[in-house]
Formats: sequence, structure tokens, C-alpha cells
Amino acid sequence: MKITINEIAEMAGVSKATVSRVLNQSKPVSDEIRDKVIKVIEETGFNPNSIARSLVIKKTYLIGIVIPEIANPYFSQLVRGIEDEANARDYNIVICNADNEFQKENKSLQVLKNKQVDGIVFLTSHLLEEHNLFFKTNSIPTVIIGTNSKEFNIPFVDIDNFTAAYDVVRYVVSLGHSSIGLIRGPLTYQNVSFFRLEGYKKALQDHGFPFEEHLVKSGDYKFESGYAAMEEFLKQDSKPTVIFAMNDEMAIGAMSCAIDSGLSVPEDISIIGFDDISLASMVRPMLTTVNQPVYEMGLESIKILINMIQCPDKKVENVIFPHKIIERQSMSKIKD
Repeated sequence: MKITINEIAEMAGVSKATVSRVLNQSKPVSDEIRDKVIKVIEETGFNPNSIARSLVIKKTYLIGIVIPEIANPYFSQLVRGIEDEANARDYNIVICNADNEFQKENKSLQVLKNKQVDGIVFLTSHLLEEHNLFFKTNSIPTVIIGTNSKEFNIPFVDIDNFTAAYDVVRYVVSLGHSSIGLIRGPLTYQNVSFFRLEGYKKALQDHGFPFEEHLVKSGDYKFESGYAAMEEFLKQDSKPTVIFAMNDEMAIGAMSCAIDSGLSVPEDISIIGFDDISLASMVRPMLTTVNQPVYEMGLESIKILINMIQCPDKKVENVIFPHKIIERQSMSKIKD
């Protein structure tokens, strides 16, 4: 016959709330009481049902993750950091893959709400007013990774995307390049692509170069769009000497197209990516790129989220991680 938490409390001569405190270490209990409860648990082989346990303590120890594209190495590395830190703190995760579709994002948020998760890590490159309305209405502790959410007052973990893109342009200019092609991601107000595009423009301006529309192609952060963008560049009479892609997948797509077209990288055209996914050092030539500490960003998001869950009235600080340019083989200096 299955033992209940009420029976454990009765056998130990304590309240049900005290048994819950011992099980979940939520509030201090004297050594004498704790030892008494643990002894009864061990003697009866009591194993609390997770659903019943959540009803008692009003916690599920579940953290929901909404991820734009689970196949993208950038997001999978973030999830690895999230899961490792969550498990270390005795939380489990529920992953919802949104396939970069707004409707799926909304459905995923509703699913997590229905599962009564204790908190949500929302991985996204854009925030819309509809997202903000959901979080305001439901008051679920939430941390954003991948975009600046200052307008919506939702804690975020990110890098400075404007400065990172600025630094890329400054770096390629230092190698003698003046015609700098850009493959950007989908563009909405104040999303990742927006800030990186603005950093690109400002760096051009500061170095005395005009912003030229024909040097900017749009992509969707996938290999195929990088390949297609490079095809467009190669059809132009005035071709850039370097391509800056807003993520490594598009950069690798652009590099593949260049090589398939008979060009040599970096001798004929240089390429730099963004993210420093594991594949960046596996391709040949190895890809020069912008590193952001993705795994550590995942870890930090859980630290912030659990603090929000446990201390709801405590002020939460946003975290901006450093970035750095990793020089490999896909960039070269312009010869005089």
C-alpha cells in the first residue's frame, strides 16, 4: 500500500508542513525533528509523487525553455548550459522548439503556463509586445537570452551586439578592407540584427566609409541563406573584399558558395562570422568569428531565474557578457 505524506507526518508526530520542509529544505527544521522525519521516510521507503509534492509546496521544480530552433548549434549550446545549471540546483527542464514561428512561440508559452513551470528561459532574437503582454498577465519569472529587453522590463542575458559588430568592422578595416559586405538576419526593431546592423553602420561612418545598400544582403541565420547571399554578391560588378555574416551558419554557407564558384578563401575573398559555434573551427579554412560565451550565458540565466523564483522581491540585474574576435584562417590582409 502506498504511503502518503499525511501518514509520514502522523508516524513522525509532526505536521504535514514540517514533512514538506524536510523533503524540500525550504525552511529551517531542528536536527531532532529532521532526523525523526528522515527515519520514518527510510523505514517506510516513502517516495513522494512529484505532482502531489508540487501541490503541497506550490512548486513543480520545472523550468520551461522556449527555443527558436533546436537544430541551431548556438541554441543547443545555450540549452546545455541551462540544463547543467538547472540540474545542479535540482530543477528539471521542459524544452519547447518554436521553429522560428511566432504562433509556435505563443503556443509554447501557453503550454509552459499549463504545466505550471516555476520559471521560463525565453531564447529569442526579437521581443514583441505580445510576448510582453503574456509575461505581464501571467507573472511567471522569466529571463530572456539573446536580445535586449530593457523596454519590457524583463531581465536578460546577452552580449553588446552593437559593439560586437562595430568591432568586426574595425578589425576588417585594420586588415585593409574598405568594401565590407554584410549578410544580416531578419530585421525587426531593436532585435539582434538591428543592433548589429547599427554597429556596422556606425563603424563604417567612423572610419570614413559610406553605407551602401548593395553591400547588405538579408538571410535567416541558416546555411542556405548565406549561400544565396554570396551568390548575389558574386553577380555584382562591384564585389566586396570581405563578407561579415551575422552568424556562423550563414558565414559557412557564404564560404561554401565562394569555394563552389572557384574562389579561394581568404585569398580571393575574406569571410568572418559570429557566434563561434563548434563547426567554425572544423571547416576548412577555419572560420574567423566573434566568440560569445554561450554556455556560460545559459548557466547565468538559470542563476538569475532561480534567484527570481526564490526571492521575488529582490531587484534583478541584467548581465552583459564580453565578446572577442577569434582569428582563424578565413581572413587575410589586403595587399598594397
